Amino acid sequence: MRLPRRHFLHLAAGAAATPAVSRFAWADVYPSRPVHLIVGFAAAGPSDIAARLVGQMLADRLGQPFIVENRPGAGSNLATGMVVQAPPDGYTLLLIGSPNAVNATLYDDLSYNFIRDIAPVARVMVLTNVMLVNPSFPATTVPEFITYAKANPHKINMATAGNGSPPHMLGELFKMMAGVDLVTVAYRGGGPALVDLIGGQVQVMFEGITSSIEYVRAGKLRALAVTAATRSAALPDVPAIGEFVPGYDGSGWIGMGAPKATPTEIVQKLNREINAGLADPKFTARLLALGGVPAPMSPTGLSNFIASETERWAKVVKLSGAKPE
Repeated sequence: MRLPRRHFLHLAAGAAATPAVSRFAWADVYPSRPVHLIVGFAAAGPSDIAARLVGQMLADRLGQPFIVENRPGAGSNLATGMVVQAPPDGYTLLLIGSPNAVNATLYDDLSYNFIRDIAPVARVMVLTNVMLVNPSFPATTVPEFITYAKANPHKINMATAGNGSPPHMLGELFKMMAGVDLVTVAYRGGGPALVDLIGGQVQVMFEGITSSIEYVRAGKLRALAVTAATRSAALPDVPAIGEFVPGYDGSGWIGMGAPKATPTEIVQKLNREINAGLADPKFTARLLALGGVPAPMSPTGLSNFIASETERWAKVVKLSGAKPE
């Protein structure tokens, strides 16, 4: 049977539109089951706390559980590798951040390329660490610390949460820019390092505000400065390192990624929902309490940001000679 030309063109146009309609319809009903958010660090740390806050916010907005799974190991590389291999359907997501940018240079045997294999979804916040010393340390300001360190080279022990961790990289950046010689002491996590800092076995650490602020408030640790370019609302009376070391900016960041082939419509939907949550004053207040500042970004903007962060920390890794444990 021959169809009239007008009828034929109408059917052809409808058939061509069907895949696009199906994809948009799929995004409209997403998520229809629980979503797993993989975190490459242990529970109770800054990344885990941020993941649970964001997961609960998305669950409230989208009506499905966002289940946080901690898969610590190799500086978050195990979790990243797991998500790289996951089905690209939006049901396995990855908490991403500064360590991913560092690891691209720190490790020379990764089975994946972070920039190529993880699709940026949204940036959640930028955050700051704090430069901490034991209260008995003979310096109460950053200038006094620098003066003392230069007079006592290689005699001050700097604790880190492990090679390549944010506290390590922030400390190495400080050493380079301030021109001081500190002894790096790597621990298996921030918790044990803080215990020894409080006990006086080590003298300085660049740790997250979330895990250290109660020790500062209790007088068990002294906060000399925060590592971001500006002061933190969580510690408003504590100056920024950049006020004494021009150009120092140790801002960290946390965001969300997905396997590279995740449909654009799902990535965009997640981005919109996260950005909408970041505009909520109540949610913003919770992030500020963690020492973070909401910092929404489009997927494209986040992609460009990750590339620049990878380049920035590559220089620190190379100049410091840092090696994975």
